[in-house]
Amino acid sequence: MIEVVAELSRGPVFLAGEALECVVTVTNPLPPTATSASSEALAWASAQIHCQFHASESRVALPPPDSSQPDVQPESQTVFLPHRGERGQCILSTPPKILFCDLRLDPGESKSYSYSEVLPIEGPPSFRGQSVKYVYKLTIGCQRVNSPITLLRVPLRVLVLTGLQDVRFPQDEAVAPSSPFLEEDEGGKKDSWLAELAGERLMAATSCRSLHLYNISDGRGKVGTFGIFKSVYRLGEDVVGTLNLGEGTVACLQFSVSLQTEERVQPEYQRRRRTGGVPSVSHVTHARHQESCLHTTRTSFSLPIPLSSTPGFCTAIVSLKWRLHFEFVTSREPGLVLLPPLEQPEPVTWTGPEQVPVDTFSWDLPIKVLPTSPTLASYAAPGPSTSTITI
Repeated sequence: MIEVVAELSRGPVFLAGEALECVVTVTNPLPPTATSASSEALAWASAQIHCQFHASESRVALPPPDSSQPDVQPESQTVFLPHRGERGQCILSTPPKILFCDLRLDPGESKSYSYSEVLPIEGPPSFRGQSVKYVYKLTIGCQRVNSPITLLRVPLRVLVLTGLQDVRFPQDEAVAPSSPFLEEDEGGKKDSWLAELAGERLMAATSCRSLHLYNISDGRGKVGTFGIFKSVYRLGEDVVGTLNLGEGTVACLQFSVSLQTEERVQPEYQRRRRTGGVPSVSHVTHARHQESCLHTTRTSFSLPIPLSSTPGFCTAIVSLKWRLHFEFVTSREPGLVLLPPLEQPEPVTWTGPEQVPVDTFSWDLPIKVLPTSPTLASYAAPGPSTSTITI
């Protein structure tokens, strides 16, 4: 029996273009006092990162797979296929790297191997939606002699910042950000430079503040004014807005605002809907604020963007966008007053009306949500950074 442990040194969340580092430890768990006949051996071990794609058949119409290029020996248990047994199809993978060959361990002995690979920058982000799923995994395959391959899968979460595909690594070493206290190889410098560049772009895109005002009206007049200080956010930030109802000519009884994502299948991949079929657009609410606001002059709200959610993105099959969805309940009666007069000649008992004729309407305001620091995302939604398998 051999125990194989894979540990991600920095957590399970990465930014596309960063280098993933994993330490693979192989151990013979028998006590050192066991006889030398209890030595264990592995023929080889290899590691590879791949992205698995799965689409809902009721929402997405995919073209038939290309049968002209079948997998090499797909039924053989001695071929290293990281996506063997997985749902969907593998749309992205890195070249496999051999960790070791012909390894023999005495009782109580263990050996560790380091695996490093740059996550492809052209891939989609990790996403589990209603229509499609993009799932990243690091798969480590180990094989005994004359035995099937055993696969150890480590789940990953990948965030994608668009625009880095066109960035070129500077040739002048003085231009690239570096630390004089760290010794880095060429690949490490490039990875560090890309990570620092991504952080600078995120900070520049989300730090600009400028008040945006929107007049909210229905068919009978103005309800109020909505103000927001920016329209671009990072994961983990709060969306803060103000609502001024004092200038409105239509009484607003209640409002609600929801922070939502809109997942839309691209037109060429939408499955034709029949009566009662599943729509190609789905909405997910991540935070919501509701308030009764009659006689309210000014109010505000704050909606947190979950660190575990997926930033907006677009692929050939699906797009994900963020929005603020407002719903207003307004009175049909002009100049509605539901409070008793301030001055009464004598004490009286006052009760509000049992029924008020109302209208409802909604309004959507698009916003943009970008990734955040992978380290911060790892702290907020900790996932398994260590996986173990026994062969």
